[in-house]
Amino acid sequence: MKLILTGRIVTMDAARTVLATGAVFVDGNAIVAVQDAQEPVPAGFDAARRIDTHGIVFPGLIELLNHLSYNVLRLWSVPASFKDRGQWQRHPQYVRQVNGPMLKLSQSSDPRVLAAIARFAETKCILGGVTSSQGISLKSDHLQKYYQGALRVVEAPRDADFFKAATHIPDLHAKDWDAFNTELHKAHCLLLHLSEGFDRTALDAFKALQNPATGAWAINEALAGIHCAALGQEEFGVMKTHGGAMVWSPLSNFMLYGQTAKVDLARTRGIPIALGSDWSPSGSKNLLHELKVAKVANDVRRYGFSDADIVSLATSSAAAIVKWNNQVGSLEVGKRADIVVITAPAATDHYSAIIGASESDIQLVLIDGNATVGTPTLMKAIRASGESITVGGALRIVNYGQPDPEIAPIPYTEAVQVLTDALANLPNIPTAPPGLIQAVSARPQRRWTLALDEQHDTGYSLRPMLPFMGQPTGPDVTRVAQAGIVTAPIGPVPLDKASVPDDHQYAANLNGQFNIPQDIKDGLKIYYPV
Repeated sequence: MKLILTGRIVTMDAARTVLATGAVFVDGNAIVAVQDAQEPVPAGFDAARRIDTHGIVFPGLIELLNHLSYNVLRLWSVPASFKDRGQWQRHPQYVRQVNGPMLKLSQSSDPRVLAAIARFAETKCILGGVTSSQGISLKSDHLQKYYQGALRVVEAPRDADFFKAATHIPDLHAKDWDAFNTELHKAHCLLLHLSEGFDRTALDAFKALQNPATGAWAINEALAGIHCAALGQEEFGVMKTHGGAMVWSPLSNFMLYGQTAKVDLARTRGIPIALGSDWSPSGSKNLLHELKVAKVANDVRRYGFSDADIVSLATSSAAAIVKWNNQVGSLEVGKRADIVVITAPAATDHYSAIIGASESDIQLVLIDGNATVGTPTLMKAIRASGESITVGGALRIVNYGQPDPEIAPIPYTEAVQVLTDALANLPNIPTAPPGLIQAVSARPQRRWTLALDEQHDTGYSLRPMLPFMGQPTGPDVTRVAQAGIVTAPIGPVPLDKASVPDDHQYAANLNGQFNIPQDIKDGLKIYYPV
């Protein structure tokens, strides 16, 4: 299919070219031209469908931090101020409201629950213009895989032209410097949680990357540290020297710790930075809303980013960190057609428009040239079909594409009902271990279950666990998480809303958070009036 999309084109290329009245020419999954709308069309496009978007056209948003399975849960009311990750993971309220419910869902014997989690989490992302994110990890017997839907998965892209990012490392390698360094040098991009907190424990996790015998650092251009909250001037200097990058998640930092990473120091050092929403219990619903938190934090704390810089954290900069910048991250000739169209008044600055946009403003999303989400008018013009859902009272068509062959497809509306019922009936969900099930009049089928980060012993870690000064730099979080279930009663919890326009309590819940500083709360009221 050949397609011409016209509107205000924000390319996010190196020159940050913007065409006030431009056109993007798409042939299949590729962009073949980006030019002024009045110029002659490229050869072969005389009969192409021309879609006047009347909006602003951006590259798709790329997210390098999200624990997608947990996005069925609503914003957690964080009950105390913490200094590092281990503290909040052991808190009884976290066990009751986050850890316990997800463990129960992950063990459900009803295959619709797994399918519903995948459908709901993916929908949350694509409604917010996210075209690439981290995957939903599944397990069956001793097998592991990532759920494959419409969303591009950074750990397992279907296309060989995209490097696979690593987000886990074998447990044994995570605890041994030489083994960790070897794994690091095998990777194109290794996205690992690093220094998650603001105390000495969090800082020691970074210091442990230095070999105590040789002084060498296990940091190179493949390493992208997620959070990097405890790092200061000296540590970011080390990161710069050795080529490391970071992924910033300001809302989650503020909610859990009352402060966020020193991104101003990272910026002035020239550290590559991307943005991540983390997960809905202590982060934004999707990356579109994390842009707002980044904007407020930047303006209040004077980090020095322009609005264009902030948008780059979710587009061109993220693509460069994951080594996909030859494929996505900007609207340029030869790149993939990952495209987001938003509506905004003509006089609105284009960068502030997407920072301030909600899911209701998303008019069209293309992923690899496929129309994935859009208004009925635009989807009809492209001749794309799909499931009808409402976002803030307005109709959207969602095309999920080819379903994952291992997971039975489920309509979004049914997924919402399945999850609503399951979460309302905790802890009485029937459970069964993974394995083979005998289908009626068919060969045995494999039963998949969720492999939750932090809660299941998969043999892999999300972070370096290297010792520092002879002491471990992180607890066995899997044992901590599962032990907490024994002592903390699990009750019903509500399903989160998939979009902010449909979540009428979102602004109040955000404003009521215990740890978010008042100046940040006041800044967020611009986007979320209380």
